[in-house]
Amino acid sequence: MLINSLNGFYYHLFVSLSWVVISWNVRFYEVYRFTKVIDIIEKIVKQYIIFIIVNFAYIGYFLKFSEPSLILRFVSLALALVAAEKLFIYYFLRRIRVVFGGNFRRVVIVGEEKSTKELVNFFNDNPNYGYKLVKTFDLKTSKKQEIQECFDFVIQNKIDEVYCALSDLSNTDVNNFIDFTDNNLKTLKFLPDEKEATARNLKLDYYGYIPIVSLRNIPLDETASKVIKRTFDLVFSSLIIIGVLSWLIPILAVIIKLESKGPVFFKQRRNGLNYHEFDCYKFRSMTLNEIADLEQVSKNDPRITRSGRFIRKTSIDELPQFFNVFLGDMSVVGPRPHMVSHTEMYAKRVDKFMVRHFIKPGITGLAQTNGYRGEVETEKDIINRVKYDIFYLENWSLMLDLKIVFLTVINAVKGEEKAY
Repeated sequence: MLINSLNGFYYHLFVSLSWVVISWNVRFYEVYRFTKVIDIIEKIVKQYIIFIIVNFAYIGYFLKFSEPSLILRFVSLALALVAAEKLFIYYFLRRIRVVFGGNFRRVVIVGEEKSTKELVNFFNDNPNYGYKLVKTFDLKTSKKQEIQECFDFVIQNKIDEVYCALSDLSNTDVNNFIDFTDNNLKTLKFLPDEKEATARNLKLDYYGYIPIVSLRNIPLDETASKVIKRTFDLVFSSLIIIGVLSWLIPILAVIIKLESKGPVFFKQRRNGLNYHEFDCYKFRSMTLNEIADLEQVSKNDPRITRSGRFIRKTSIDELPQFFNVFLGDMSVVGPRPHMVSHTEMYAKRVDKFMVRHFIKPGITGLAQTNGYRGEVETEKDIINRVKYDIFYLENWSLMLDLKIVFLTVINAVKGEEKAY
């Protein structure tokens, strides 16, 4: 009776949901290249104990079982296999880094030797962590000149992360590093001053026993958050593709083709995660023109067709981007991607514009639900859009995504002033 019940749909659903909830709370999947083995084992033990308790609670309440050893063996075997796979991947990646030299993050360190010596030794003595120390800037001569040399070196040598000793930098220097790394899509981390407390709300990690402070805590850098968001994207995009686009595409294809020559879909290069380019898809709403990749659509734009005005007003033209979501180039919710030419222009004009490329772009976003969608008419429009995008990437949650989706649907039904 027990075995048959354990094979039931409700038990498997309970096991799956409880595993996700428990792993989220004990941060079971948050394992990084600098995570210590003892921390991984601690996560495994926590997951094991709590998972056994909830399983016993479920089986004891619903089945009144008399064979506790069965569930104990089941849970133990399941977690042992997951733990073995987790540790194997962890050690395998560390070994790959040492043997083949791959999967490395290129780093530079800024600060006097007395402040950075431990971290320098850590990077040099632990290649299996996946960090390659390329250069140090000790600031012994002209600080201003060396900092500029550091900026130039980071760009020219494709450095991934910059580590700075806070004790050797003034507030102005710190702000300069923040602006530089934000605008060039580099990761900035600090070695905190042992004698002073930092005023910012920063994220603290440990490399061995060395405290490392990260400038910005991005929830979507965590594995569990990535899994949740990707699952949401796959489920939501699949529902739209199957439930809406499967019948809408043939209808719009006939209308678009009858009104003007050209393809049904409009494809445009845009910048996504980590500034990588991808093809963004839309229903074609304009006549064919040579400046489609250079100029944004404006109000009463003569390039827009009659059917195009309707599908743009209702945001139907954006629906093919659910294929981008399904393929992994975009998310349902995130910063709106810009044309490549506009990205390059805004990156030069708007401070911290590049920060929005730390996460995947979205079909809709927090900025769009707060009035900053469509054409960028003034400098204020793009500045406020960036502010909302940075707030979103620093405060992401599944509930925030659901709220943004809900508001997007409401706005599409009501109609928006800048939807043209």
